[in-house]
Amino acid sequence: MTAVKHMKWWGWGNEGVGFHHEDKPGFAPFVLQAVGLDLLTATRAGEPSFDDLKVGKSKAKVAFVKELAAIVGTDNVSTDDMLRVIHTYGKSLRDLVRIRGNQILRSPDVVVYPADEAEVQAVVDAAVAADAVIIPFGGGSNIGGSLEPHAGEKRVVVSLDLGRLRDVVSIDEESGLARIQAGAQGPDLEAQLNAKGWTIGHFPDSFTHSTVGGWVATRSSGMQSDKYGDIADICRGLRVVRPGGTLVLRPLPSTSSGPSVREMILGSEGRLGVITEVTVQVHRVPEKRNIYAYFFPNWTAGIQAMREISESDATPSITRVSDARETGFTLATSKERHGFSKFTAETVLPALMRRKGWNLDDICISFIGYEGGTEHAKRQKKLTDAIVKKHGGMGVGEGPGILYDQKKFDTPYLRDFLLDMGAAGDVSETAAPWSKLIDVHKNVYAAAQKAYDEIGVKGWIMSHLSHSYHSGACLYFTFAFVFKNDALAEYNTVKNAIQQAFVDSDATISHHHGVGREHSPWLAQDISPEGVAVMRALFDGADPGANFNPGKIVDAGY
Repeated sequence: MTAVKHMKWWGWGNEGVGFHHEDKPGFAPFVLQAVGLDLLTATRAGEPSFDDLKVGKSKAKVAFVKELAAIVGTDNVSTDDMLRVIHTYGKSLRDLVRIRGNQILRSPDVVVYPADEAEVQAVVDAAVAADAVIIPFGGGSNIGGSLEPHAGEKRVVVSLDLGRLRDVVSIDEESGLARIQAGAQGPDLEAQLNAKGWTIGHFPDSFTHSTVGGWVATRSSGMQSDKYGDIADICRGLRVVRPGGTLVLRPLPSTSSGPSVREMILGSEGRLGVITEVTVQVHRVPEKRNIYAYFFPNWTAGIQAMREISESDATPSITRVSDARETGFTLATSKERHGFSKFTAETVLPALMRRKGWNLDDICISFIGYEGGTEHAKRQKKLTDAIVKKHGGMGVGEGPGILYDQKKFDTPYLRDFLLDMGAAGDVSETAAPWSKLIDVHKNVYAAAQKAYDEIGVKGWIMSHLSHSYHSGACLYFTFAFVFKNDALAEYNTVKNAIQQAFVDSDATISHHHGVGREHSPWLAQDISPEGVAVMRALFDGADPGANFNPGKIVDAGY
């Protein structure tokens, strides 16, 4: 069988890797206070048994499987139940609750691993000729409901896994453009680029398990998008396999050749074809890269500072500020300190804040990164430090920033840990103009609390600003509560309340997680009914047989 890497079928990441709180003395008390869960007495669920899963029989006929095997090789096509389950869902909380709860309504019937674009084209042509459904699959990290087959789908469903297409094909060093196969996961493509002195600069939370094709398909954002841009800015050229041919967009710096087809592919979630290659803007590995930590006396001061930084001559790579609740969480997940570090963090720093007149319950931690040549990075920090000081903030050095940088990709493991304990821990993100951010934050908190009251639980919500633009920013919310009776129904009550609060506050339904099936109920409120009509017309015209990932973004009429 193919050597493509997959995450564990029942959770995030690699087998044997998980979140542990024993070395974080503040975590158990924090969770008890936040959601009423006593980690010291709670029983952690064991790994679910695959043998207990009920997986429907594959609908793929032997002749069709043989036809696919003739294209990609016998070892690269499978109807194996484990592989079909791995390709059934993404990694949203809803996905994991269902898969752990033996709720698999429809799995792909066959998984195919093509080796190159020619094989992708042949698989697509064969599948469309057989009126099968094609669902492109990258790393499987999606949390928007973009991967699952529709429960009522009667046709054969093909999961087309791009995992064998993982190379950096070439680098145009004069233009700073790299051709990368769509199935290349973050660490692999970055290692190939770094070996030649380049970086893509795109580091989403899912970086360790997501692919460049997936980033494009969902309009991903990375932690350093303030400097490098979102994937929509980084993506310059595309190759997309469609029935009978390949859509080719050359990596031009700019063009006025009608409505942007590149923009149509960005965020299309497999509805317009199979992305096989992406040409991206790359940058020389910076001479200097530092992430510094700052504290602000309150959330408003932190937001105002981020806004002013976005308008200034400073160009940091990261501008992130957590609200008071998330700051408390961040401090609670710190490992046990000793000696001078313990004295500084737990005695000196709080005393300094009190002398400033700060309420320690209101403080907000911020991480700001600087990249580039030594003199450039130094100038960015000087400009930013002045703005931070103007808004009452203070710097506390690189130490916390180094820790943030080290654990930035580990958060999904915490979600799985809470799920093991019978609790939900999930995220929703949005974006809005600067003038509306404070109200968005307040309204989402109120909506979440109302939902918690409705289901009768002690819930938690926290937030941070994660990506800044000249006109506004992204707010990223994390919410948690302990399940009572019906996990999915209770989760839906909270998630739906948060999403509705976004649009009611003139914010978007998603900044970078995409639409899928999770967010499609709010799409008309986000882009207007006419916007949905235009999008539907695009999908219907480009895919009249509804063969490409139907039912995602807009309803497919099942």
